[in-house]
Amino acid sequence: MQKSATTRVLVIGAGLAGSEAAMFLARNGVHVVLIEAKALKLNPAQKIPTFAELVCTNSLKSLDPYSAHGLLKSEMKAMGSFIIQAAEKHAVPAGDALAVDREKFSAEITEQLKAHPLIQVVDLEAANPIELKEKFECQYAIVATGPLTTKALEDWILKEVSGDDFYFYDAIAPVVDADTLDLSKMYFKDRHKEMEEGGDYLNSQMTKEQYYAFIEELKNAEKVQPKEFEDWKFFESCLPIDLMAERGPDTARFSCMKPVGLEPDINGKWPFAVVQLRKENLLGSAYNLVGFQTRLTYKEQVRVFRMIPGLEEASFIHLGSCHRNSFLNARKLLDFDLKSKKFPEVYFAGQITGVEGYTESASMGLYVAFQLLRRIKGEEAIHFPVETAMGALVNYIMTIEKPCPSNINFGLLPSIEFTREMKKAGGKKLKKELVAKRAQEVFQSFFSTLR
Repeated sequence: MQKSATTRVLVIGAGLAGSEAAMFLARNGVHVVLIEAKALKLNPAQKIPTFAELVCTNSLKSLDPYSAHGLLKSEMKAMGSFIIQAAEKHAVPAGDALAVDREKFSAEITEQLKAHPLIQVVDLEAANPIELKEKFECQYAIVATGPLTTKALEDWILKEVSGDDFYFYDAIAPVVDADTLDLSKMYFKDRHKEMEEGGDYLNSQMTKEQYYAFIEELKNAEKVQPKEFEDWKFFESCLPIDLMAERGPDTARFSCMKPVGLEPDINGKWPFAVVQLRKENLLGSAYNLVGFQTRLTYKEQVRVFRMIPGLEEASFIHLGSCHRNSFLNARKLLDFDLKSKKFPEVYFAGQITGVEGYTESASMGLYVAFQLLRRIKGEEAIHFPVETAMGALVNYIMTIEKPCPSNINFGLLPSIEFTREMKKAGGKKLKKELVAKRAQEVFQSFFSTLR
């Protein structure tokens, strides 16, 4: 079955995900109505009126084919990514990273979207996607409005789609690479559970001296200051660890670092305080520091958190942050092709689905557009293999029990059998290369069957 020549898709939001989705569909013969509110009013984080603005940094991260970000870019390029094409055209020197001239990059994307004969750009603040879809005679809608979704659309999502499952995270805890932990200084055990060995939590004990030295560094460390438009109001049950330190030296010890319900150390002494780490994924290749949401700068996080026994040489997959972020509980509210369970003609793309980062956001716009195009053609939605970067990202947001935004990282991909001989030969670097090579081979095989 071929797609109808009159099929029209409404895309709300001309950020990275929306721009990617709009161009992919238009290049495949689908009429697109692209709605963007920037021309009317910039939100507090925006600085320029053009599309796909890079708000935080000008870097789309690594191009190394054996890195997780490099893998994702290679998959996007194979799918004809508009965003990657524009980024490469306006790249600036940045070692092995893909960094761009922000204004030229944004202007390029805006110019091409507005010039495409199948894309109609409308300056409008969206509120109700169902009503707008009907108004512009579209059969489908893609909501790609990011973590700073406007109030009117946010209200619609809360009322009609998510209810209490539209999450607002003011603080995110850091995640460490499991391979870089010194397990000789740590042990597995759940609080208040009697078992001979094991448990879901990895525990690092602190003496009184270690604890108070750690708290003092948390208090004195440099912290990220809120931007003018941010009002940091934290939930009492989810306070940044450094704010706990400022409230009093023992606050953390009676909260996330409480030493109760565990066990004595090897000398038979009960710990004065404990840091617990929890698996970030089922593979156990990454761990997050439980309760360690933080306002510390990235540099200070690495310095201070390496004071924790067992983390002296820790490599951080991603660091903690404090910012307002709104996104859906994809596992509960969306199908695997990221369409709404309640409104099957409405899809969600980009950071609002639970990914974090420029490339990740754009990739989800590409993924949704790809799945929607299959639907328009009368074809079934298709699962991307979890061994691929894009498949791993989708699998993450569709399986994580409690939503928490994530960048692409090797911890999301299935591990591989790694023998002692292989570890001696190349260690952690070789392991990543093998995972990357497998991902490349699986994606090439998968995507070749779809052409």
